[in-house]
Formats: sequence, C-alpha cells, structure tokens
Amino acid sequence: MQARHLNRLQYFNEQAYTTEKFLIPFLNDHAPVTPETKIAEVGCGEGGNLKPFLDMGCSVVGIDLSSKKISDAITYFNNHPFRQNLTLIHQDIYHVQPDIHLKFDLIILRDALEHIPDQNKLLEHLKVFLNPGGKILFAFAPWRMPFGGHQQMCTSKVLSHLPFFHILPGKLYPFILKIFGESQFRIDDLMEVRDTKISVQQFLRILMKRHYKIIKQTYYLINPNYEIKFKLKTRKLPAIFNIPYLRDFFITALYTLVSVEE
Repeated sequence: MQARHLNRLQYFNEQAYTTEKFLIPFLNDHAPVTPETKIAEVGCGEGGNLKPFLDMGCSVVGIDLSSKKISDAITYFNNHPFRQNLTLIHQDIYHVQPDIHLKFDLIILRDALEHIPDQNKLLEHLKVFLNPGGKILFAFAPWRMPFGGHQQMCTSKVLSHLPFFHILPGKLYPFILKIFGESQFRIDDLMEVRDTKISVQQFLRILMKRHYKIIKQTYYLINPNYEIKFKLKTRKLPAIFNIPYLRDFFITALYTLVSVEE
C-alpha cells in the first residue's frame, strides 16, 4: 500500500493534476469544456477529478457510494470560490433518479467503471442523465493489465508490487492474499474488484449493445496517472501491441469518449 492510499488529500491533488493536464485536453477536440458545461462524475470519491472543472466555473455534481469520501470532499471544497456550483451526492448511482437539475452535458467515470456491478445495466442507466448531445468519458484500467486487480492496495509489500497475480484462476488468488497476511476486509475488497472486472472487449461489446458511438479512444501503455504518481512519461500503446485480447495485458489505461447513437 502506498502513502497516497492513506493520505486522501494527496490522492485528491493527484487526481486534480491528471484531470487538468490530460483529461481536459483529451476532451477539448470533441467536447470542449466551458463555464456553461454541466458535468457529473460517477464514483467521484473525494472529488479530485471535479476540481479543475469547478475551477473553470462549471456546474459540477459528484456522486459516490462512500459517505466518508463525500464527507472528505465537502471538507476539501469548503473554501472553494465556486463552492456554490458543486453538488455532492452520497448515493448508489442505480438509485439516483434524474430530474431537471440532474441532466448533464458531460458525465465522467474515471477509475470507476471497473468497480461498478453490471456495467451493461449502468451504461443504459446513464443515458437518462444526458442532455441532448451529451457525452460520457470513460477512463479505466482493463482487468488483465499488470495491476488490474488493484493489488497495489495490499498491505504486503510483496503483493503490492507483484503484477498479474490477480488473474490467477479459481480460489488461488484469495488463497495467496490470505497466506501473505491480508485481512479478510482487504481480501473481500479485492475480490469485489474481481467480481466487477471488465476487459477491453467486454467494454466494446457493451458500448455496441447499448448503442453508443465512440467519438475518440486512446489506449495508454503508460497511464497518464503515472506521471504524478511515479514520475513516468505518459505513452500511448504502440500499434504492434494493439491486438484484441493481447492488448489487455499491456494497456494501463483506456480513455473513451462516447455519445448515444441518434
């Protein structure tokens, strides 16, 4: 487990940095952000991804299942000059009902899609929150990437730096977690990630089934997050590795901007 997993303000600031430097520029060609843009983030955590948009004067809504993270977000944004433009909702996205105030030009799921059960249901549900012409940005790490199981959260220094062992079959994965001393709470948490795992091909199939059109998509060999976290330069996936199924083992992040097909 790394310091940022305990120091949530550090994590908040890292999210804000990556969103400002990489995510907003990714959007600007096809979904330019202005102060008039209404934005929601599903799985917002403490709201670090929302900060750059709020800094611009946008109206933003953060939705998260964790009451602790929403409470921390309230604290972090307490003195923000545009605090009145921010709404934070502690609720399961499947229980949130849209109204005139919950319609958006842009919905963001960054490092969240792989944690939400039944992504097929989710992508259909999200449509009701979109304004006409609205778009959704997905940014996530596919399951088979080196740390797709989020094993960096392990307390064991060995397991937190061990790639790919999360894809071991059957009961071998939880068995290894247990013999290395992980708590049952941590094991349950990591197994929940395993239960909601999603691959690139699964994601693409769901987009097609739910009638979404891909506007822009980028596969990253080096995740944009890693610049602030590990001082690594962001790199796109070389074309030689962009082979269905095989690429899942090399992609550390996938950015996809979509709209609903007309």
